[in-house]
Amino acid sequence: MSASVRRSRDVPMLVDRAREGDPRAVARLITLVESGDEVLPEVAAALAPHTGRAQVVGLTGSPGVGKSTTTNELVRVLRAQGHRVGVLAVDPSSPYTGGAILGDRVRMQDHATDPGVYIRSMSSRGHLGGLAAATPQAVRVLEGAGCDVVLIETVGVGQAEVEVASLADTTLVLLAPGMGDAIQAVKAGILEIADVFVVNKADRDGADATYRDIQGMIGLGERGPGDWRPQVVRAVAARGEGIDDIATAIDKHRGWLVEHGELRLRREARAAAEVEAIAMGELRARLGSLREGTELATLAGKVAAGELDPYAAARRLLDELAP
Repeated sequence: MSASVRRSRDVPMLVDRAREGDPRAVARLITLVESGDEVLPEVAAALAPHTGRAQVVGLTGSPGVGKSTTTNELVRVLRAQGHRVGVLAVDPSSPYTGGAILGDRVRMQDHATDPGVYIRSMSSRGHLGGLAAATPQAVRVLEGAGCDVVLIETVGVGQAEVEVASLADTTLVLLAPGMGDAIQAVKAGILEIADVFVVNKADRDGADATYRDIQGMIGLGERGPGDWRPQVVRAVAARGEGIDDIATAIDKHRGWLVEHGELRLRREARAAAEVEAIAMGELRARLGSLREGTELATLAGKVAAGELDPYAAARRLLDELAP
């Protein structure tokens, strides 16, 4: 093993350097996370004392609504407020090669030399829901590296892209006039996860109609006393207009989360989903090892021959997984 590889797997050193703001150390830690390296449990243990404090904001919406431009401008506003900002931009990957262009980092070159900003593009690698499977652990890395705000920009694939809501404290759904969002406003899916709606490209024809449709949809929703009413903000991100209003809406939602104890509940739910995902991954790995043995083949033969029902076979297989 080369010296550079050994250095990249020296977890205590990497965590210490990441805590000091070394972008290369942060990059190496996220690479270990993305590759599912065997030292990942050690990485998580080293980062744990430094996590759980960052404000996590998700940005999602259909392709072309201006997510990257809005993220870029939001970073500018947050830096002016003195925040250290991490950005995870998830790009779609090829179903054939698994590769991705990772173009969001290109769109955010304005902050490339700012030591208070860390931008990482991630390939979705076929993971559904708009995120990459490694995104939750990557958020922990950025928290451990001292980012007090983490922005997560999703792939941008449509209504099924709701996983970000389970990872973010505040979820922004971006819309744009002329993209069919007026119709989408009455449909289930992505528009139901928003804490803040952003009508971007608000200088275009139809922006007022889109704004009214979203307000109308919110008005039809059932909310109890004190429940959060999603904010609707107009913006023209390409000109930097309305970004301060977006930041204000995010701060207002965070205040509500803290006041009503919802922030703790959301983070506990996020931790539960993270633990469950890790446990399921371990279970799948164990099932894979069984597939390589003879037990599964024997059980499958009995099920195919009608000698055993599939539920009984599954129970026997699970018994094999017991320690």
